[in-house]
Amino acid sequence: MAVKKKTSAAAVPPAVLSPQALGRATLERQLLLRRATMSAEDAVRHLVGLQAQNTRPPYYQLLARLEGFEPAELASLMESREVVRIVTLRSTIHTHTADDALTLRPLVQEARDRELRIFSKGLVGVELDRLRDLSRAYVEETPRTPKEIRERLLVEWPDADPQALSTAARCLLPLVQVTPRGVWGKSGQVALTTAEHWLGRPSEPAPAPDATVLRYLAAFGPASVKDMQSWAGLTRMREVFERLRPNLVTFRDENGAELFDLPDAPRPDEDTPAPPRFLPEFDNVLLGHADRSRVIPPRFKGRNGVGNQAYGSLLVDGFLAAIWRPESDGGGAPTTVTVQELRPFTAAERDAVTDEAVAMLAVMTKAATDGNGYDVRFASFIDFDG
Repeated sequence: MAVKKKTSAAAVPPAVLSPQALGRATLERQLLLRRATMSAEDAVRHLVGLQAQNTRPPYYQLLARLEGFEPAELASLMESREVVRIVTLRSTIHTHTADDALTLRPLVQEARDRELRIFSKGLVGVELDRLRDLSRAYVEETPRTPKEIRERLLVEWPDADPQALSTAARCLLPLVQVTPRGVWGKSGQVALTTAEHWLGRPSEPAPAPDATVLRYLAAFGPASVKDMQSWAGLTRMREVFERLRPNLVTFRDENGAELFDLPDAPRPDEDTPAPPRFLPEFDNVLLGHADRSRVIPPRFKGRNGVGNQAYGSLLVDGFLAAIWRPESDGGGAPTTVTVQELRPFTAAERDAVTDEAVAMLAVMTKAATDGNGYDVRFASFIDFDG
C-alpha cells in the first residue's frame, strides 16, 4: 500500500499579497491609515527618520500622521537638539532623533564610501585622513557653511576639485545642519558641525544591521531585500534577512518577489478605508521601497516628481491620486491648496479631500478654523494614459 507523504509547513507556498494589501499594511505602519497619538519624537523614532531634503516636509509628514500635531512641537525638538538634520539614508538629508543620528550615520558609511569614490578624480593628492581631521577642527570651532568648508580646504589643496573636497568632508564626517535651519517659522542658511559636537556626546557603534532591518519592517513592511536596500542605500543585505528568516514570516507579491515581515505586525484587510492624506515632496512612504506600486499606481509613476523636482502627493483610497501645492495670496502664509487630479475624483472624494486640506491649512497657517479663509482648487483632470 502506498504511503501518503505528509506535507510539511515549509512546503506550503507563501500567501500572495496584492498591491492594495501591501499598501494598507504600509500605511498602517506609517501612521497614515489613522492618526496616532504618540509624540513627535516617538514618531520620528518609529519611522526611522523623516526625509528632509527641504526644511518644511518633516512638519507636513507629521501633520499627516499625528493627532493634534502642531509645528511648534517638532521645532522645539530641533532647538533642544533632540532631533537633528543629517545626511544618512540614500545619501539624503533626514530628520533623526539624536540617538539615531549617532548610530545610523555609521551604519550607512558604506554608501558614503561609494559616493567618495565617485569624486576620487578630483581628490588626487589629497590625504583623506588629514582632510577629515582638518575639517573636524574647522567645523567644531564654529558651524561653517559648505562654501566656507570648500574655501578652507582649497587653501590646503588648491589643485583639487572644490566640490570633491566638500563632498569628502561630508562623507568622512557626520555633519549636521545646525539651527535655526529647519526650525518652523525661522530661516537660516546651511551651517554644519559634527553630530558629536552638536549633541555633546560621541558617536556610538553602528547598530547591528539585523536591528535596523527589524525597525525597517516595523515601519515599511512587508518588504523585500531589494526594498530595504533601496530605502537604506545599502548593499549585500540578503545574508542579514537569511539570518533573521527563522523569526520572520514571508509572503510573495504579485510579481513573485519574496517579502519578509514581522510575525505580529499589523496587516489590515485590503478593503480597510484609507482617508485622504496630503504628503509633502519626498515623503517616507513614497521612497521606502524599490517597488513603489503599493502606493503609486504604475500608470502614475513619475507623475509626482522628476529627479530632484517633486510635488506634494495626495493619497486617495491609499494610492497616489493627485499632486498638490500650497499657495498664498499676497505672499503670506498659504491659504490655498491647488489639487491636480491624476484621475477623476468622485464628489465624495472631493469633499473628503477638501476637509483634509482645510484642516491642514488651519494648522499650518494658524488662521481661523472655520474654513472661510481657505480655498481648495481642483485643476482639470488630465488623462495621462492618453
